[in-house]
Amino acid sequence: MEQPLSISEVIRRTGLTARALRFYEARGLVRPMRTASGRRLYGGSELARLNHVVVLKAAGFSLSDIGKVLDGKNIDLSRLIHAQVEAIDARQAVLAEAKRLLISVKSRVDRGEPLDVATLCSLIRSGATTMEHENWKAVTDRYFSPEEKVRWAEKMPAPGSFDHESYSRQWTELGERIAARLPLDPASAEAQALYDEWQALLAPFKAVATPEMMVGATKLYDRMPEWQGDQKPPFPFEVWTFIKEVGVERQRVGTGSGPE
Repeated sequence: MEQPLSISEVIRRTGLTARALRFYEARGLVRPMRTASGRRLYGGSELARLNHVVVLKAAGFSLSDIGKVLDGKNIDLSRLIHAQVEAIDARQAVLAEAKRLLISVKSRVDRGEPLDVATLCSLIRSGATTMEHENWKAVTDRYFSPEEKVRWAEKMPAPGSFDHESYSRQWTELGERIAARLPLDPASAEAQALYDEWQALLAPFKAVATPEMMVGATKLYDRMPEWQGDQKPPFPFEVWTFIKEVGVERQRVGTGSGPE
């Protein structure tokens, strides 16, 4: 009988990180055994499930759908595969557009046309913006219904009325500063100050968002490990987890309740 594997050996065999393994366990995709001291041990069946998760995730399946497939639940597998093919086609279209842009720029260079760095960067930035928009669309298509996306569009500022590029840059900068300070005690003064900055930056969104939109956005970032390979998030997942921990601490202190 094959001996159960430690988490370090599973990491070596699968290439997954310890964080990914814990996340998959929290989602119920794997159920490792536990020793008396609480150490995780993975048997052959759990290792096989992990390998299946890796393959299905690489094919674009969501973790929710992967769980249904692995558990043999009654799902429309044909529809699911068709949706993944469509998503791949969309990504290919985005890459084709990026390639077209670069070939166009190269032809100008080959013809000897003057092309300074500012112009080159502007052209590439334009292409990158298009790709980012399409990537975000692919992500939101997976997690929001058409009706939800319509409601989001109705609430979002009109084009030209809000500097989305500057706003996105502020989120990236704040995320980088928080990540550089981790780990931090959520109850510390520094953590609380960063949380206040986060809430201040979130204020323009909260001013127009409905409770349903707030719940949807929270769920989207809770599932960041599923989609961050398709679209770069504005901040790392560990930053998102930390901010939620600080929020829980803020609520605990505010209500005067002690730890459970």
